[in-house]
Amino acid sequence: MGEITDGSPAGSLKQAVGRYGIWSVGLRSEDPAMSGEVADSAAELEQLGFGTLWLGGSSAVRHAVPLIEATSRIVVATGIQSIWQYGAAETAVDLAALEKARPGRFLLGLGVSHARLTEGYRRPYSAMVSYLDALDEAGVPVGRRVLAALGPKMLELSRDRAAGTHPYLVTPEHTARAREILGDAPLLAPEAKVVLDTDPDRARATARATLATYLALPNYTKALGQLGFTEDDFAGGGSDRLVDALFAWGDDDRVRARLDAFHAAGADHLAVQVIDAGPRDALPRTGWRRLAALLR
Repeated sequence: MGEITDGSPAGSLKQAVGRYGIWSVGLRSEDPAMSGEVADSAAELEQLGFGTLWLGGSSAVRHAVPLIEATSRIVVATGIQSIWQYGAAETAVDLAALEKARPGRFLLGLGVSHARLTEGYRRPYSAMVSYLDALDEAGVPVGRRVLAALGPKMLELSRDRAAGTHPYLVTPEHTARAREILGDAPLLAPEAKVVLDTDPDRARATARATLATYLALPNYTKALGQLGFTEDDFAGGGSDRLVDALFAWGDDDRVRARLDAFHAAGADHLAVQVIDAGPRDALPRTGWRRLAALLR
C-alpha cells in the first residue's frame, strides 16, 4: 500500500489502495471544531492498516488535503465527487496542485449523483463522457480516476475511460456482474456497509435508518431491481432480505464472511462503511478499531 505511480496504472493503483478502506462522510467534515479529531482519525486508520480513506458525500479535492497532510502514505479518494457540483477545469487545477505537493496520494472518484439531488440533471451518461473529455484535455491521468457505476454502460465507461469503478449500495452478485464487464485489469472497489451488532432486530433497525434514504433514489432501486429485488423489498425501509443483502451484520465471523464474499466475487478492494446508531457524519472510531481487528 502507498503511493500511486503512473507507470502501470492498474497494478499500481490496486497495490496502493490495498484490500480494505474506510468510507466515511465524517472524514470530509469542514467544521473547524472537528478538524483535530478528523486528522487524528485519519492517522489512526492508517496505523490500523487500512489502505484508503473514501470521503463520502459529494467531496472534492480540497476535502482530501487535510487528511493527506495528517498521514504519510494512505490514499485518500472522493467517494464521490459530483460532476454537477465541481467543474472539470477546477478539479484539474486542484488535483495538479495536490499532486505536486503530495504525489501519489489522491484518487478522484467521480459520479453523476441523482436527479432528486441535483439541479439541471440531464443525460447523465453523456455528461460524464463530456466531463472525462475535459479532464483528458487538462492532462488528468486516466489512472487517477474511478467512476461510480451501477449499470452496464457506466461500467463499460469505467473500464474504457478510467482506472476502474467504485459502486455504492451493491451486493456481491453485482460485484460479479461488474467484474465480467470490466475484465481483469480495472480496479473494482465497491462500498460495503457493516453494522457491528449481533442482535438481528437492532442491527436491521440501524441498517434501515440508513437504507431508507437511498430507497427514495431511483438509480439505486433500478439497479437493485436488476438483481431480483422487488417493490415489496423496498417498502418500510427495506425487507429483511434486502437489508441482509446490503449490510454485513452480526458477529465477527459473519461480518468477515460477508465481506469475503465481495472479494470472492471479484472485488479488488472494499470501501467499508461502519454504521451505528449515531449521526451519519460521526466518526465511529470504536467500530473502525473492531473492524480492523476482525479483518486481520
